[in-house]
Amino acid sequence: MRNLLKGSVLSVFALLGPAVRADVPAVGQPAPAFQSVDQDGKPVALSDYRGKVVVLYFYPKDETPGCTTEACSFRDGYAAIQATGAVILGVSADTVASHKAFAAKYHLPFRLVADPHRRIIDAYGVRMPVLGWAKRTTFIIDKAGVVRKVFRGVNPAGHAQEVLAALKSLT
Repeated sequence: MRNLLKGSVLSVFALLGPAVRADVPAVGQPAPAFQSVDQDGKPVALSDYRGKVVVLYFYPKDETPGCTTEACSFRDGYAAIQATGAVILGVSADTVASHKAFAAKYHLPFRLVADPHRRIIDAYGVRMPVLGWAKRTTFIIDKAGVVRKVFRGVNPAGHAQEVLAALKSLT
């Protein structure tokens, strides 16, 4: 019985994966640097956007109802957000191919960052236990690379308008 329990506990830890960052970067802290590729396989790094405001939004999974609603909200609000000088980057644990199909299907005009190894998700402290998907969280990062606003537990519908209001209040 003891060996069975020990095996079960170890199995749970194996499902959870490696140690996950428990804390989300706070307002006023530097945003964690990252490098990956987008839906077109092109390199993308946070440092590429130094001098620009970045809306970095994490979402669980391509092609799921809430994630599609959120992505389309950003698509529909893209011009207004872009008019503030900000860029939008979406991040999930999906692959480049999944992101490419998702972006094409919904005509997303912004970059989707592939994070299948969950390095960015972990760096920002937004990994869901067990599944390893990203929690729906958005960061506004200023031109110097500092976190200026964090949205947790985002409601996918209308989130772009919430982000746009925050961007306007920060300028």
